[in-house]
Amino acid sequence: MTSHLRNELMEGRAALPRVGSVVQLKTQHPPYAVLGPDDEPVAAVVPYLRDLALSDNSPATSRSYSNDLLRWFRFLWLLNVSWDKATEGEVAVIVGWLRTAPNPQRRRTRTDAPEPGAINPRTGKRYLKAGYAPTTINHALTVVSSFYGFHRDLGRGPLMNPVPVSEARRRALAHRSPMDAMPVFRRARLRQRVPETEPRAMPDVMWDEFFEAMNHDRDRAAVLLYVASGARASELLGVTPADIDWSGQLVYVISKGTKLREPIPASPLSLVVLAGYLDAMGMPAPHEPVFRTRRGPDGPLTYWAMRRVIQRANDKLRTNWSLHDLRHTAAERMANDPNLTLVEVRAILRHADLATTGRYLHAQVEDLFDALQAHYHRPRVQPSIAPGYDPEDFKVVFGG
Repeated sequence: MTSHLRNELMEGRAALPRVGSVVQLKTQHPPYAVLGPDDEPVAAVVPYLRDLALSDNSPATSRSYSNDLLRWFRFLWLLNVSWDKATEGEVAVIVGWLRTAPNPQRRRTRTDAPEPGAINPRTGKRYLKAGYAPTTINHALTVVSSFYGFHRDLGRGPLMNPVPVSEARRRALAHRSPMDAMPVFRRARLRQRVPETEPRAMPDVMWDEFFEAMNHDRDRAAVLLYVASGARASELLGVTPADIDWSGQLVYVISKGTKLREPIPASPLSLVVLAGYLDAMGMPAPHEPVFRTRRGPDGPLTYWAMRRVIQRANDKLRTNWSLHDLRHTAAERMANDPNLTLVEVRAILRHADLATTGRYLHAQVEDLFDALQAHYHRPRVQPSIAPGYDPEDFKVVFGG
């Protein structure tokens, strides 16, 4: 029976029972807990999440890791395997299931919704597929591996980490400088191949129509600041009145990676629109975010609410742009500006790796439309013979 269940799970034909949950705690160490079927915290997970928080990881990281560990324990509970007896066989089951099972977050309720994995004809971007992305599977493996590595260091759990590791990867990345190109190394077993995709920025024409689709100064100011600064979605939504340097045309954000308060550029137009928005709705308290909700009780604009703003524009334009595409647009514009060096662009975008910034050094066919049309309609150059030469002699030598 167990062997049959494992095969059914690996092929995505068996459902994973939704037992247990992730709950937020009133403590900081840890800020989240994984509850088992008995609604009690899973004992082995509590010290790991506490160590994660004490190691200065953000609450968002703790929540993400908690969800991955809940999924892992759901498999163990279903297979009746104790966490400290898990082997690579159980890891293979969860990888097979993630590769084949539908992702509930990809469910579509609208009858006119595009097929998962289809390509949008206007943007050229692919819609999300029905299953779990390779990056999601690799992240799940990283979390489980880290969980067992933590317990192994404390003398608990299996001696061998059930998640295979790649020694070649460790050696290749051990002393790598961020200025160097990414070395090539062999993936560990069960790790998924992540295809290299070019970042998709909005062509100027499509940016203009996207901006026109914004119907409020709050949304116009937000997208203008995103494209002017290349800020990440969550960074910009946390900006307060004290973070805006109007005369210096700078906005200060808490950087996602370093957690430092760092300046980012703001275009004059974005500040003008932002000033109009704040003048109409009133300046919030110095410690409160400037981007506020428009409906219901007053509160900060959340990531999901801003994401819904983008979705409404997509519905109107029949596109599939995302919030992160605004950062891609800013990065591509800066990287291809001859007045900015790649090192300067890297500093503005706060990339840890120069190679990441270099990915934006390319031209899109959409942006070259006018130049291509001129090329296609340019008359062909007709060969001519310099005065003093006989055309008949040319025909004899070079052919008629």
